Amino acid sequence: MKNQKRYNVKKLAMLLACMVAIVTVLGACSVTKPTSSSTASSNALLDQIKERDKLIVGVKYDTKLFGLKNPSTGDVEGFDIDIAYALAKSILGDASKVEFKEVTSKTRIPMLNNGDIDMVIATMTITDERKKEVDFSDVYFQAGQSLLVKKGSPIKGIEDVTADTTVLASKGATSIKNIEEKVPGVKVLEFDNYQDAFNALKAGKGDALTTDDAILYGMSAQDPGYEVVGKPFTDEPYGIAVKKGETKVVEAINKALTDMKADKSYNEIYKKWIGKEPTT
Repeated sequence: MKNQKRYNVKKLAMLLACMVAIVTVLGACSVTKPTSSSTASSNALLDQIKERDKLIVGVKYDTKLFGLKNPSTGDVEGFDIDIAYALAKSILGDASKVEFKEVTSKTRIPMLNNGDIDMVIATMTITDERKKEVDFSDVYFQAGQSLLVKKGSPIKGIEDVTADTTVLASKGATSIKNIEEKVPGVKVLEFDNYQDAFNALKAGKGDALTTDDAILYGMSAQDPGYEVVGKPFTDEPYGIAVKKGETKVVEAINKALTDMKADKSYNEIYKKWIGKEPTT
């Protein structure tokens, strides 16, 4: 009887060992599946774009030189817009196969991650913090943060901005964090977009408007009573953002940018909107 009990115990132990082994194998299989799924998902957006035969791009509608809606034609025009046309030509073979949707500094990442747009081309600075939320292309435009003031202002550069200065900026832009780091205690008024911020500056609601110099030059072109002052005090590399994990789209964008620089079509777009040849 005792021998029978020992036999049963051994049999139970072997059965448990087999069950543990099976669970371990199944667990290992389940761990490897997401890797395969992740690899597949990296192609999903590019396949969707090609099947749809159209790019859907988030751009600014209020940023002269980069993305500004022409009130007389209803068309959006600017540097970022022409880059989008070039990407459509590279990826789909036809520059006209692109649809634009308006984004702001605040809405562009949520719209991207919600699937409302395929990519963001909207004066978006590449930062480590943003890389946690989206993937970026190579740098497609090099900018630097500066200040826009009314001509005759005592502010001639960042060194003249103090805690008593009121600075205007666009919600969600990296320029807010940058100016607060440069001038602790500075008062910052945030607006939904750059045009609202510029209107507030013209209405006397602040002493200076801060963002990337390329955007500020567009504002000063709108109203020669305002000027960009001082040297840029940050490095602002613009990237094209796509949903995280969509590596094939990033590769397609980077290939297009490389080809554009090689055939000088990038230089033509740059000179058309910025008024000079790119330095790099």
